[in-house]
Amino acid sequence: MAFYQALKATGGPVLKAAYKPWIRGKENIPDTGAAILASNHNAVWDSVFLPMMLDREVVFMGKADYFTGTGVKGWVTKEFMRAVGTIPVDRSGGRASEGAMKAGLDRLGRGELFGIYPEGTRSPDGRLYRGKTGVARLALLSGAPVIPVAMIGTHAAQPIGQKIPSRTNIGMVIGQPLDFSRYKGLHKDRYVLRAITDEIMYNLMLLSGQEYVDAYAADVKAKLAEEGKFDGPVPSNGRPAPGGRSAPIVEVPTRPEDQPEKPLESADPAQS
Repeated sequence: MAFYQALKATGGPVLKAAYKPWIRGKENIPDTGAAILASNHNAVWDSVFLPMMLDREVVFMGKADYFTGTGVKGWVTKEFMRAVGTIPVDRSGGRASEGAMKAGLDRLGRGELFGIYPEGTRSPDGRLYRGKTGVARLALLSGAPVIPVAMIGTHAAQPIGQKIPSRTNIGMVIGQPLDFSRYKGLHKDRYVLRAITDEIMYNLMLLSGQEYVDAYAADVKAKLAEEGKFDGPVPSNGRPAPGGRSAPIVEVPTRPEDQPEKPLESADPAQS
């Protein structure tokens, strides 16, 4: 996409200078071949910062609402999403989202990168929510590895309702590829799909340091909407982990240069 490359070339340096985003594990993105980038989702700009930091082009799914807005704002949003190759998905599920699934499979079939947010929508509070099984189905049908991607600090930088992200610690941690080829042919088994999705979410939890909530983010948002608010109390069930496992205590990654230096190890007298 010529416009995508031009946008990245012109806008990328500006955003990098303004926000100084950092990336860790970039070497886990293959130089060639298909791969699914499965990311947590904390802000609209997740789909901007991650592609900006990668050498290869990656296209993400995006809610169909981005393409149906009216007025100047709606037109600008629609044209921007089209320009960067966002694939619209109807989040009502079922047959309505089959078109997006097929588009993702087509892209993977061409040996390209395809991005997906397993949570299905942005987190309402910065925590990690239950993943939907579309990512597992996509992995089994395509045979492509799944690379977990943890976006760091984007919720604090751009909570729901804030249009422009604040300048804060924005980063991303790329995990090692996950191979689910052992489940080949089981893309219609809902138990297998759930197990794969939970495995992906577990890795996202470890990479991001987020607390996991065993509920769908969309359901939590619906409940908050009924109460007339989009922030506040959300279902709390301690520190669970996907698949019913206990969650280890993990820290939220920070910018590499902000981490304290490790003390030098003393030399071994026997080798002196």
